[in-house]
Amino acid sequence: MRQAQAAHIDELVRVAIGERTARDAIIHASWRRCVDEHKLDPEVLREARILTEGRLREHRDALDDFLHTARFGLEMLYRQISGLGYVLLLTDAKGVTVDFIGDLTFNNMLRQAGLYLGAMWSEPQMGTCAVGTCIATGEALTVHLTDHFDATHIPLTCTAAPVFDPTGELAAVLDISALKSPEPKQSQFLALQLVKSFAHKIEIAHLLNRFRRDWILKLSASLEFADIDPDYVLAVDAGGRIIGFNNRARQLIGREPVAGPEGRPPARRNASLLGRRLDEVFDFSADDLPRFTHSQPTTERVVRLAASGTMLFAEALPPPPPVQRQSAAPPSLPPPLRELCGGDTAMRDVVGRAAKLVNAQMSLLIHGETGTGKEHLAKALHAAGARAGKPFVAVNCAALPDTLIEAELFGYEPGAFTGASAKGRRGLVLEADGGTLFLDEIGDMPLASQTRLLRVLAEREVLPVGRTRPVPVNIRVIAATHRDLVEEVKAGRFRDDLYFRLNGAVLTLPPLRQRADLEWLIGRLLAASHAGEGGREPPKPLSQTALNALKAYAWPGNIRELVNALDYACAVAGGPVIDLGDLPEHIAMAADADGWLQPGPHAAPARPEVHPFSVAARDGDPAQQLQAVLRTHHWNVSAAARALNVDRTTIHRQMRRFGIVPPNRRN
Repeated sequence: MRQAQAAHIDELVRVAIGERTARDAIIHASWRRCVDEHKLDPEVLREARILTEGRLREHRDALDDFLHTARFGLEMLYRQISGLGYVLLLTDAKGVTVDFIGDLTFNNMLRQAGLYLGAMWSEPQMGTCAVGTCIATGEALTVHLTDHFDATHIPLTCTAAPVFDPTGELAAVLDISALKSPEPKQSQFLALQLVKSFAHKIEIAHLLNRFRRDWILKLSASLEFADIDPDYVLAVDAGGRIIGFNNRARQLIGREPVAGPEGRPPARRNASLLGRRLDEVFDFSADDLPRFTHSQPTTERVVRLAASGTMLFAEALPPPPPVQRQSAAPPSLPPPLRELCGGDTAMRDVVGRAAKLVNAQMSLLIHGETGTGKEHLAKALHAAGARAGKPFVAVNCAALPDTLIEAELFGYEPGAFTGASAKGRRGLVLEADGGTLFLDEIGDMPLASQTRLLRVLAEREVLPVGRTRPVPVNIRVIAATHRDLVEEVKAGRFRDDLYFRLNGAVLTLPPLRQRADLEWLIGRLLAASHAGEGGREPPKPLSQTALNALKAYAWPGNIRELVNALDYACAVAGGPVIDLGDLPEHIAMAADADGWLQPGPHAAPARPEVHPFSVAARDGDPAQQLQAVLRTHHWNVSAAARALNVDRTTIHRQMRRFGIVPPNRRN
């Protein structure tokens, strides 16, 4: 490897001093830019640059709507190349990888090579590479092995194609890469064709989604494929002006002069398409668009470019009828989602993202600790979307017996096996037809069972036991897990193809101990519990001491544990107020031991012995007391805990509670 790197660096140095190279012209030009413009040193080996999660989120948020569309294209492409050693990267126009699909069993190798989510691949930073050079040139290309500028990357083969937005600006780059490959560059010819084809599909899908309320004009040079796989797509407003286009349409029309108004010269080549009237470009006007709808025979839907007379076959898609809106109220969260958050920032971000996905067809993965409300979020998504009123079927994947999973999920025909019901059974998947299938604790599903589930998610059809033909099913799939599925894939306990099928979008619920709206949540749960019992009187209030105890507790069981604690307190409370003594004993004892209780009219009797921090907390401001102890021990949490005779977790919990941040983490 070192010998190959040294030889590669020698070639780069020769090019830097003006020698020619036998490599492709686009590669030679990129090498020259790396030296002359980017000032990159050929002898420097650059490690992969991976953005932090926070910075990556900024890049992903900027492409939010586009990513939803592009994800389908990535999944379709990955199904065609799965098992061949490739990974897929989708970067933004700055070269930051904002989506990724690959074999996570090679996670460490992919991350080290930069073939990973958050990796940066701009040409000024990483030298000649498929993504960076594609951004620089706007052209699809393969950068194969020693085509790379940086000698660190010469084992890689990378093929990329640009994805343009409907205004002709670069939106993203689709890249297919591998850690190793055959030496001939021609081995990547099929990869180049695939990536160009899917970049084209993503462009069209994004354009159709963005201009769904305008005229869409599809054009093709082929009669047979005019309605199936158009080459050129335009969006047209009600006045007949072009408001969006795919890149092939830009290239086609930009290559020829467009006839201007009478008495004026033709428009310049490659002029922007935005704002042009149809009759400036074609031999028809906006009034003629209804003649090209699908109801007309394809042979009668012939149009020509105004300047060159090039013949094309057209299909026009009219906009949907206008929707009568009753009010112009500003958009807000759907009520089912709004009820999940009381002001906590992290939770508000989750439900805000969820609101954008209520009617998306992609699968969703909800991640969070046990008891954080994953099923409640799934039900809220279902209730807020177009499938509300349709079945919501929850499946506990961990509880499905391996021997009966096909019968339970897919159903069976009458008499399909010994012991089968004479009437047969529809199965849980078919029960969810038209609605939502919620796969709870998908990370605990046995590996053998995962294989049987994959076909349902991929093909949206089920094959009941004893039936010879599959049954199509229309379902929205939402999965949930408390496990780290990436780690499960690496450990061989979860299928990577199933993981990529499920994580179209990932929503992560914060644990209860990190939520700032605990008091609001307690109030809602008390009210809901009281309403469920049919009570007409308002629910019993909490004393300040009891509320302090609930807010001080760490809640390892999250919302589920909180519900149980409140149900218990309501059941045993004999007076008009829920007091400390009405709470489960372990919660009251933990709060008292942490020294967070303030004396009140309903406070429990003080214990005869308390540890040093309890005394400190009651003698003055607890936040200042804790900060003083931490400063005395140079912010060493373990030392502070020993001095106060408490556990380290107590110190950490109190620091979170009071918002105390060590000096070395304040930036």
